[in-house]
Amino acid sequence: MSKPTRLFEYLDKQVNEQPNPKAISFKEGNQWISYSSQDFQNEANRYSLSFLANGLKLGDRVAIIANNRPEWNFFDIGLLQVGAVSVPIYPTSSLNDFEYIMNNSEVKFLFVSDKSIYDKVVQIRQNVPSLIEIYSFDKIEGCKHVSEFLSSANWDRISELSSVKDSIKGQDLATIIYTSGTTGNPKGVMLSHRNIIFNIEAVEGIIPIKFGANVLSFLPLCHVFERVATFVYFSVGVSLYYAESIDTLKENISEIKPVFFTCVPRLLEKIHDGMIAKGQELSGLKKMLYYWAVDLAHKENAEQKLLYSLYDKLIYSKWREALGGNIAGIITGAAALQPQLDIFFNNIGIPVKEAYGMTEASPGIALNEFEKGKSKNGTVGLVIKNVDLRLEHREGMETGEGEILIKGENVMLGYYRNPEATAATIKDGWLYTGDVGRLIDNKFLKITDRVKELFKTSGGKYVAPQFLENKLKESKYIEQIIVVGNDRKFVSALIVPTVNNFKIWAGYKKLDLDFNDPKWVENNLIQAKMQKEIDRFNVHFNHVEKIKQFSMLSAEWTIDGGELTPTLKLKRKVIESKYSKMIDKMYAE
Repeated sequence: MSKPTRLFEYLDKQVNEQPNPKAISFKEGNQWISYSSQDFQNEANRYSLSFLANGLKLGDRVAIIANNRPEWNFFDIGLLQVGAVSVPIYPTSSLNDFEYIMNNSEVKFLFVSDKSIYDKVVQIRQNVPSLIEIYSFDKIEGCKHVSEFLSSANWDRISELSSVKDSIKGQDLATIIYTSGTTGNPKGVMLSHRNIIFNIEAVEGIIPIKFGANVLSFLPLCHVFERVATFVYFSVGVSLYYAESIDTLKENISEIKPVFFTCVPRLLEKIHDGMIAKGQELSGLKKMLYYWAVDLAHKENAEQKLLYSLYDKLIYSKWREALGGNIAGIITGAAALQPQLDIFFNNIGIPVKEAYGMTEASPGIALNEFEKGKSKNGTVGLVIKNVDLRLEHREGMETGEGEILIKGENVMLGYYRNPEATAATIKDGWLYTGDVGRLIDNKFLKITDRVKELFKTSGGKYVAPQFLENKLKESKYIEQIIVVGNDRKFVSALIVPTVNNFKIWAGYKKLDLDFNDPKWVENNLIQAKMQKEIDRFNVHFNHVEKIKQFSMLSAEWTIDGGELTPTLKLKRKVIESKYSKMIDKMYAE
């Protein structure tokens, strides 16, 4: 079969050239249920024929709000095969976003996974006049089950489906993905088949997977990062397993023993912290050895140190086993990876590589590769092949820095029904990312901040908050942080401390603290410890950047709380507004 030019051809290629008996699997009760490549294609065709039976035409929009499950893929391929456009929506989005996205894209049908989502969308259904019907994957009282939709499939029309598939072009619109946005309504990013295939081709051969290897998926499929990774999996012919949930991730990893998965840095932070905390269960010499090993794992060139082999045999091997024992690679994206975490995981034999992208680039821009010499700690790696890069320097940026501009076939078609935003983002074919960066060693891209997040103190000095936040998050006592100071006389920070590490510290200090009481963050000794951490990092910052004041919060920022986007980015304006009195107090003191 020739090289795919439409996304659904990756499944055709797998069926015809290298069928996998366990192409895609999910867990039902205590049992893993698998679909072969042929099963997968049969289900996708059933969806396609049902879409045709329901009058769906080229370019019509259909929304999906669902957890990761095989039905998501059947739906996706089935829709692509008839030339319709999928509109994936985060299950964690607000009702306002549900309503806005479905109206903006004028969806005709909506597919939901379960009762919790249906109960939300049914509240705004009457406000979406284009919506003909809602179908659910789970059986829900009051909602039509997907089996009713699929019963309309007419297999006598299979040759017609083949003709429809032949008529679809690589430049046709495949999906509209609404960016979560930190302010205002989300924007619908239009991606063609070619946009996404360009990214698939760019990473083929770079990701350490091969036919039949077990791969675990848990990042939301509505996120373009995981969606593209999934098509890479289809291309290679791996055995794809969907985790039941984040809560069962540890158990699922143990069962599947995956070779590869994608994730966000937050998961790696939690795994890292869990490994550190495990040492508290030990005592005596075992505990000392454990924490000596932990200390070495955070150092560069650890493998060259005298005791590395001993620690690898006694401790690091156990950590690898806890992650299934087969990990050949992990790619993390969507947010900055702390350099110390990068060093730690690679030192213990779990290759972690940071990637960089955005939905508008479908999504790949740069990637640290697994091959020796093609990655660099503290950067997002090499710009992917056949993408042009330009750094546009502006006032307030350091020498060598500039806004990251890219040009290539990965650049979106534009924002759906938003020509003004499209014109502001794509100029002369260049995509203006809004990120500030510089090149290290003239080839590795380093992200230093966001253009719109640069702020100026009342003294007229520019500050890059993301740089400061990423550095401060290297502290094991800082879980989340936002740096503030726009039009203020100095820089301050709101900090969510890492509870478990403070519990360990309090145990060492024999402090009797109730960590269930939100006021624990106000304890003088806790405050002094955090000040010591701030002082430790302030030496790396220039005079203007130094954190002069801070306030600690006992509750994490969350998506449900409104402080984070569905991709876990800080909603700066929301946080600054929500804690405005606390911020004002820091400047009143």
